[in-house]
Amino acid sequence: MASNGHYPDYRVFCGNANRPLAEAIAKELGRPLARSTVGRFSDGEIQVEIGENVRGLDTFIIQSTSPDANTNLMELLIMIDALKRASAGSINAVLPYYGYARQDRKVAPRVPITAKLIADLIEAAGATRVVSMDMHAGQIQGFFNVPFDHLYAAPVLLEHMRKRFDGLTQDLVIVSPDAGGVERARAYSKRLGAGLGIVDKRRTKPNVAEIMNVIGDVNGKVAVLLDDMIDTAGTLTQAANALVDKGATRVFAYATHAVLSGPAVERIMKSPIEEVVVTDSIQLAPPAAACPKIRTLSVAGLLAEAIRRIHSADSLSSLFV
Repeated sequence: MASNGHYPDYRVFCGNANRPLAEAIAKELGRPLARSTVGRFSDGEIQVEIGENVRGLDTFIIQSTSPDANTNLMELLIMIDALKRASAGSINAVLPYYGYARQDRKVAPRVPITAKLIADLIEAAGATRVVSMDMHAGQIQGFFNVPFDHLYAAPVLLEHMRKRFDGLTQDLVIVSPDAGGVERARAYSKRLGAGLGIVDKRRTKPNVAEIMNVIGDVNGKVAVLLDDMIDTAGTLTQAANALVDKGATRVFAYATHAVLSGPAVERIMKSPIEEVVVTDSIQLAPPAAACPKIRTLSVAGLLAEAIRRIHSADSLSSLFV
């Protein structure tokens, strides 16, 4: 069966990491998810069975390596191997969230570069292409020797910001909660015509509480904290308190990946942040899903369009803002 004239059909599979997102992507593509079984043997070993013929076809596996990162990574690797041994034409690993991305360089003696190890494992398993979104460090693309498409949630987040803060751009400041995210915050502030701020966190000496310096004018303004991920929400909520101390009238937060581990939800509830807007790249745990301050936007349309274009060998560059 041909799907569009001269390109053979394709199949979209998913593991157990984020089935609701995979189903939403399949709906956007107007096709059901391909049949597969990703289960467990009684001793906990992962058992994968591909439920349909994929010989010569483009295949896509949607699987974030989100918590539990190790289990979800093993599911991905075993699914890739299963498709390779079923003679799939191409195997595209779609990781909306790339786990272990924070371990992208040596920050101390005798520590691993785990982000590179993960890249090697995905490649060794047989992936012919990798797609991910808002990587913690863009350079991780260079850890792969197969094509890598780095997507951005910016179109989805910016659209929401434009509607939410319509007419407020003069009083809006996009704030990076740390020095590492300045480039991202600057790109958003430029597109929104808003101001730019940075929260600089430093310790004057060991075991002394951090001092939060706010760079940029936030007095009397609406501050929007912007990050690639929220893990324990410590940095984010500390930054929010610093912004309020410096005179910000309202504080919002936007991030692509809602890891939200440990005390994250509790910290967000106690913080001055009015709303935390995240995407569905990671399926929210029940406490986060029940939190009234957390709102989820879907990136299913963006990922579906990327899959459609990869399959038909079209350019992905117009997906970027």
